[in-house]
Amino acid sequence: MTDSEERVEMAVRAGVCAGVVAMAVLGTGGIAVAGGDGGQHAHGGKPGFRMTTEGVFAPKKTATTAFTYDKKLVPVGSWVQVGQRTAPGGATTVTLRVKGLKAGHAYGVHVHTKPCAADPAAAGGHYQHKPSTDPAAVNPRNEVWLDFTADAKGSGKASAHHDWGFRKGGASSVVIHDEPGSSGARVGCFTVPFGWTTAK
Repeated sequence: MTDSEERVEMAVRAGVCAGVVAMAVLGTGGIAVAGGDGGQHAHGGKPGFRMTTEGVFAPKKTATTAFTYDKKLVPVGSWVQVGQRTAPGGATTVTLRVKGLKAGHAYGVHVHTKPCAADPAAAGGHYQHKPSTDPAAVNPRNEVWLDFTADAKGSGKASAHHDWGFRKGGASSVVIHDEPGSSGARVGCFTVPFGWTTAK
């Protein structure tokens, strides 16, 4: 059993024993822990939202939630964790942690509108707070950007904070690109159960 699989099994056991958090297994190597703490969200309509989910990247033919499209930049077996915290007023922080990627490489990462699949394009476009076809709307103020450079061990982290939250069904994945900024080839994708808010 891998370290990631052990973490998943321990988390499931802890959740079953404690009975205080909602957990959803997201397929091979993926688990989400969600809880309400104060905005409206998709998990019962209670105020606020907190979520952490993690996964292990697998080849696109066998992956269920964490897909690698470039095994040099996102090796099979590398790890990803995404967290979300949305306050009652809608302000949202998204966090990203990764391990096992290519050391020293600079990656671009964005929240996308659709779930991941074997076809990298399946994740759709960037989630935008104010949807627009104007290229000027593609920026870290209107979107969630989590760019980072992997350290000598291939680990990295990033966070993005906005005074707005996601629309229901609007945000579904995090896509890793081969370069920072607004575009770049899609080299990995992780489906994420983002919560939503009705706060304005």
